[in-house]
Amino acid sequence: MAQTKNPRRVAPTEARAKLTNVRISPQKLNLVAQSIRGLPVQKALNELEFSRKRISTDVRKVLYSAVSNAENNHNLDIDNLIVAEAFVGKNLVMKRFASRARGRSSRILKPFAEITIVVREAGEAA
Repeated sequence: MAQTKNPRRVAPTEARAKLTNVRISPQKLNLVAQSIRGLPVQKALNELEFSRKRISTDVRKVLYSAVSNAENNHNLDIDNLIVAEAFVGKNLVMKRFASRARGRSSRILKPFAEITIVVREAGEAA
């Protein structure tokens, strides 16, 4: 017998995109995610375009991907989309060691993060 179809993880008027294994701390990535939460998509893209943060280019690509998913996979109107959710999660942490004085060493943590962006039609949010 065939396997049953998995239910959608988002509502019918929503689309999402996810970026994993981003080499930045979740705290720094969350600063960029906070700046676009709840904004219309065009304003969010402008915000990311002129942001001084290095990671904003990667977040912008994820937002473009979410908009493309909404248009191509779910037939949503891209002019009425807003950023419904933009949340950040932890991923793996690489542990490295640096030499110190007197034969000691100290740990260096190199964290990774992931970001998920959900866009929704504005009529549904209002």
